[in-house]
Amino acid sequence: MNYYETLKVSQNASKSEIKSAYRRLARKLHPDKNDGSEQTARAFAAIAEAYEVLGNPEDRANYDKRLLELKIDETLNGDSVFASSNSHARRWRQLVYEHRYNEIIDRMIAEERRESLALQRVIFPTVALFLSTMVVAIFKPQFFSNSAVIGKIVLVSLFAAGVIHLYGRIRDGLDRFTYNDDEIHDSILDDAETRTKPYSRVFAGGILVGGTIGSFGIGLVIGSYVDFVSVSIPAMFSQTLKPEFVFYPPIFVLFVDLVHKFALRAD
Repeated sequence: MNYYETLKVSQNASKSEIKSAYRRLARKLHPDKNDGSEQTARAFAAIAEAYEVLGNPEDRANYDKRLLELKIDETLNGDSVFASSNSHARRWRQLVYEHRYNEIIDRMIAEERRESLALQRVIFPTVALFLSTMVVAIFKPQFFSNSAVIGKIVLVSLFAAGVIHLYGRIRDGLDRFTYNDDEIHDSILDDAETRTKPYSRVFAGGILVGGTIGSFGIGLVIGSYVDFVSVSIPAMFSQTLKPEFVFYPPIFVLFVDLVHKFALRAD
C-alpha cells in the first residue's frame, strides 16, 4: 500500500499538508458518519495507518527510503535503459538514488528543526514566566510606583503587549502539543491524533498554573531571607506585596522572546 496515494498527497507534501489531508479524509470516512460500513471502516483504518507513518518525520524517512528502493528494483527489472548493466547506467542510478535519499534526509531534518523551534517558542516564554515571577517575588520592585506619567504609560503598554504575546505563545503551544480531554472518544481517529500530541491540555494547563504559583511561593520564601535589598533601597524595592508586581513577568517574557528571536536570526 502506498501511503501517499492513500492520503491523496504528493511525496513532497509537508507535514501540515499531510495532516490536513488526513483530517479531511477522516471526517469523510469516519465510521460514526457511515453507519458502521465495513468498507468505509477498512478505508478509515488505512488512512489512520498512513497518517501514523507519514505524520512522524523519522518513520516517514524510513518509509520513503523503502519506497525508493522498491522503485530502483522495479527499474532494474524493467526494460528501461536505466536497467542496463553498463557503467553509465549504474552511475546514473546511483546519482538518482543519492539525490532522492538526500531529499528524504533533508526533509526529515527540516521537519525536526521546525518541531524544535516550535518547542522552543513554548519553553522559552514559559521558563521566562516562572523565573521572572520568582525574581519579582524575591525583590518586589516598585518601578511603576516610582515612574513618571510617561514611564507608567510605557510600562502599561509593555504589559499589554507582553500579555498578548504570552497568550499567543501559550495558545499556539497548547494547539500544537496538547490534546483536549473532552474530545477523546474510543475511535481510531482520536487514538491517532493523541499519539501526535503527547500531553493533555488539562495537564499542560496545570503545569503552567502550578509552576507560576510555585515560582511565586518560592520567591516569597527566598525573599523573606534575602531582604537586604528592600532594606537598603526601600524606594525601589518594597517589603510588602503590591498589585503592580503583576506587570513585570509578561514584560520580561516579551523581552526574552525578542532576544531569542534575534539570536535565531543571527544563526
